[in-house]
Amino acid sequence: MENHLLEYIEIKNFKCFDNFKTEGFKRVNLIGGKNNVGKTALMEACYVNVYAQHIKGFLFALNGIKFMRENINILDNNQNLSTLGFVKQNIKNFIEQSNQIFTQTNVNLASYNIEEKEGIKLYIFELKGQNIKVNVNEFSFEVIAIENIDFIYNSGMSNRKMIINYSAIQKQDEEPRLNTLLNEFDSRIQTFKIIDEKPQCKINDNYLEISEFGDGLKHLISIVTSLYKTQNGYLFIDEIDNGIHYTMLDKLWETVLTLAKQQNVQVFATTHSKECIESYYRAAKKLEEQDVTYIRVSRLKNGKIKAGVHDYELFEHSTEQNNEVRGW
Repeated sequence: MENHLLEYIEIKNFKCFDNFKTEGFKRVNLIGGKNNVGKTALMEACYVNVYAQHIKGFLFALNGIKFMRENINILDNNQNLSTLGFVKQNIKNFIEQSNQIFTQTNVNLASYNIEEKEGIKLYIFELKGQNIKVNVNEFSFEVIAIENIDFIYNSGMSNRKMIINYSAIQKQDEEPRLNTLLNEFDSRIQTFKIIDEKPQCKINDNYLEISEFGDGLKHLISIVTSLYKTQNGYLFIDEIDNGIHYTMLDKLWETVLTLAKQQNVQVFATTHSKECIESYYRAAKKLEEQDVTYIRVSRLKNGKIKAGVHDYELFEHSTEQNNEVRGW
């Protein structure tokens, strides 16, 4: 399954990217740069590309990146994630706003265009080497989720999704590993369980819902459970250090690097924190893990966006020489 890893991406007409290309991705990729420079958009383009295995997957990804930014629970409120009835009412406007999207990687080519001729409107897709034309009046607007591809936004993960992802840990009998990590995060935590369909942590022999804790705990659980859920797939994490105290960053990165390799997951994450970048390097060095990159995204004076990809050797040199790597 090694060949599923993205090595490069070319993006056209997607959010802040008019014509963009970067290469050199590894198993774990950390993206840094100023606010609003395109860090999350770069991950979203990768997410759309790997999700576009068929039209329903392509639509799921396109619609998901819109609604996850606005309200993480919109996806959760629907009883059937395989149909997402609300999509049929909302996706048409969004998909037409997304005309002429193009993404190409070593894994997939995914493009979408609208063609109007003599009063007939067609949606035209190129996915996995197939060219598909569909009359808008015959389009179902149905979507399908792919189990081993996940995106964690900084707004957090819904309880329902966390419960689904936690089942992957249970199937591998890895609950003790998660509990040990949570105890290192907060020494009061004894264990994590799903009780009455709610994620809860035990403190002083009493269970409390995770909403009673800070955002960092929920973010940590979301990351770890998703790494198990996305086995042989992809995990995208927006602001990976969100709510995580700097003293826990090394442990977080050691966990991510270890599980990404163990579960054969390609990880993309963003940060704007120097401490997070330095921690990423320390963890990679400690584990002797060189299948990593640091990607610095910046905007040129002419408005174009560029990405400087640092492999482990260049990243090591820049960090050890105390060179600025954040992108500003």
